[in-house]
Amino acid sequence: MPTLDWYDKKSAVARSGQVPYRLLEHVPALSHGEFASPNIVIQGDNLEGLKALLPFFAGQVKCIYIDPPYNTRSAFEHYDDNLEHSAWLSLMWPRLELLRELLAEDGSIWVSIDDNEAHYLKVMMDEVFGRGNFVANVVWQKVFAKKNKALISGSHDSLLVFTRRLDNWRRNLLLRDEAAKAAYKNPDEDKRGPWQSVAYSVQSEDSERRKAYRYEIRLPSGREVLPPTGRHWNGLPERTKALRSNGRLWFGKKGDNPPRIKVFLSEVQNGIVPDTWWTHESSGSNQDSKKEMLGLFPHEEPFSTPKPERLIQRILHIATNPGDLILDSFLGSGTTAAVAHKMGRRWIGIEMGEHAVTHCAPRLQKVIDGEQGGISKAVDWQGGGGFRFYRLGPPVFDEAGHIRRDIRFPVLAAHVWFSETGIPWPGLGGGDGGTPSPVLGVHDGRGFALLYNGVLRDRRVNGGNVLTHAILKHLREELARPDWVFTGPLVVYGVRSAISDTVLKREGVVFRQTPYEVKARR
Repeated sequence: MPTLDWYDKKSAVARSGQVPYRLLEHVPALSHGEFASPNIVIQGDNLEGLKALLPFFAGQVKCIYIDPPYNTRSAFEHYDDNLEHSAWLSLMWPRLELLRELLAEDGSIWVSIDDNEAHYLKVMMDEVFGRGNFVANVVWQKVFAKKNKALISGSHDSLLVFTRRLDNWRRNLLLRDEAAKAAYKNPDEDKRGPWQSVAYSVQSEDSERRKAYRYEIRLPSGREVLPPTGRHWNGLPERTKALRSNGRLWFGKKGDNPPRIKVFLSEVQNGIVPDTWWTHESSGSNQDSKKEMLGLFPHEEPFSTPKPERLIQRILHIATNPGDLILDSFLGSGTTAAVAHKMGRRWIGIEMGEHAVTHCAPRLQKVIDGEQGGISKAVDWQGGGGFRFYRLGPPVFDEAGHIRRDIRFPVLAAHVWFSETGIPWPGLGGGDGGTPSPVLGVHDGRGFALLYNGVLRDRRVNGGNVLTHAILKHLREELARPDWVFTGPLVVYGVRSAISDTVLKREGVVFRQTPYEVKARR
């Protein structure tokens, strides 16, 4: 398979493995709605944000949509959108690699791009995702007014669509709108309801087949007709006779037209197969998206390239079902998250700019509060749900692969809790005198504990970090407190266990070793 080469590609290919692994630090003040919501906004560099998501979400994302910088000075001010081609490719490669790791086996990725880099991006995605996993290059009509001074007025962006594994991917049909249904008529008052007709003649390069399937058909008017030159009927005389007796052939109102087959609305698929030409009528335009943004932020200049909610709705309808997980690592103005939320999908968005705070969070708060712009009326959106806001914390591991000594207990505890439960850590545990407890809490019938420097008031390197019989007894005593009154299965993180596997099993304890299982937990 042909591959793309550029200056410093070797470094770009190695980059995803060199990205420091960072913790996610919850910011309650910027979160909104239901505390246990699965939806997440992350502020920070999206390469590091994607790496931070791997332990939690590798192989779980059903649909990724990204709208990266086009390298044409058309993106947000927070990105360098005038990169040399090599630098742009080096920007994209490691991010695509991490996105592929997050994608589910039956998932798909949709990337918006314009002509400036689309050809390079297609070849690069062939290499990262596999040429055999390419689905389509969708052409979206982003504008419909022509630019009179242009040599050829550009009116579209591309959507490159790839899957993790093409054999596993199942797309949904598009819903038939009223215009599509209106194309079905019933001029002969057929009891089977409205229908459309398609030609009964077809083309064929097979001369023997053409010979067998070319014969005269007598019309109701009495005239006899042959198929047009180079075509033949779509059936032998026996099939034609059966279709005719069943009222399946249409010869026109006067019975003097060549036959056409009736296709009844009641018998067609419950939708329309998506194609690669998406008009502004069906998917919205840049003008629509700017109006949507002005409705949300009337006193601010709208972003230059936001995507309309209908475009994202169409993508998510084809690629996902309610409850599926959506990811946008170039969240921009927050459209993907807003649409996913209104459509009942779970979502994660990453945005590096300050407008993660000034635009994304406020927009999503409005969605949760019942905002009625965009697709809200079409999906009967009434509000509800929530999201959690995170910032990227410090790197977890030093160059030797050990947990950095400056990582505070609450930060690592929140990470361990989130990796096990999928929800934010509610706060410090029990303990005396305000000292954090190694017991993090109880969730879904399991208790969790973290043995980490200082939590048991012992700051030696391994002080209190080794699971011993005495420490296990202490953990059980903590879990017996009124806060929990819990005696069930227990998961303990620590440097080492001094208790035999037999005893751990008998006591209902699962031991996970730090730092190795902290880093690899998924």
